[in-house]
Amino acid sequence: MDNQAEVREFLTSRRAKISPERAGLPAGTRRRVPGLRRSEVAALADMSVEYYAKLERGNLAGASPAVLEAVARALRLDDAERAHLMNLAQAADGSDALTRPRRRTARTWSAHRSLQWVLDAVTAGPAFVRNGRMDILATNRLARAFYDDVYATPANQANLARFQFLDPASRRFYPDWDLAADMAVAILRTEAGRNPHDKDLHDLVGELSTRSDDFRTRWGAHNVRRHGTGTKNFHHAAVGDLTLAYEGLEMTAEPGLTLTVYTAEPASPSDEGLRLLASWTATPRTPAPAPAPQSGE
Repeated sequence: MDNQAEVREFLTSRRAKISPERAGLPAGTRRRVPGLRRSEVAALADMSVEYYAKLERGNLAGASPAVLEAVARALRLDDAERAHLMNLAQAADGSDALTRPRRRTARTWSAHRSLQWVLDAVTAGPAFVRNGRMDILATNRLARAFYDDVYATPANQANLARFQFLDPASRRFYPDWDLAADMAVAILRTEAGRNPHDKDLHDLVGELSTRSDDFRTRWGAHNVRRHGTGTKNFHHAAVGDLTLAYEGLEMTAEPGLTLTVYTAEPASPSDEGLRLLASWTATPRTPAPAPAPQSGE
């Protein structure tokens, strides 16, 4: 991806989100741009307007950590946005070449035995491993059943972003579809900053941008996030509505991969739903009987 364009659009979008009042500045009148002016960000970051303008044009190469932190403070960046800015600066310097995770694809990576044992040991909730492109790489039995809609359509390629934006079934699976869509794009945008040389990610973003207006609009917003912990609502075709808490764990032994576990509040309807789904997955499915032959056959 074009690093200068990424930097320019990210900084411009963050500046547009900060009101003068929020920054502690007088609002004034006749403002021609949303948010702060470049001169106001430069003043808040204690640097010249010319130097900040150079940064915002996408020229982060050589910017010191102190300068980047000053810009992050001036723009009120949260932790995920600050990390994204640092990743963009690393890419601009070329200093990410030794630190970025090795490129992984769903076609070549498979869980080693001990990791699969860990997943299988989680029996009360769905547990799965994904990469930053949102490919599902390994699951326990309950996660495989939980994401039955994703696997039902081979064109999804076990990719949660492709399912989100290209499969109509996602509108039922995610009752809060817009929120889930925002989160999916923010995860992909974060991965693009962290690993800008991933061709598979480029291809995925290009495919989704071409085929989904919802994706393209969100991608242009340049929002990023860390997908660590929270609660989500789902509607599973077999067990109905589920409200599940999740924990996302970065895998030290496998850089760039995340192990996510979903759980339900004990004794809640969602807990009962997961138990029902678990019993459904544990029951061997009996093949449908062959139709009786018609007379004369």
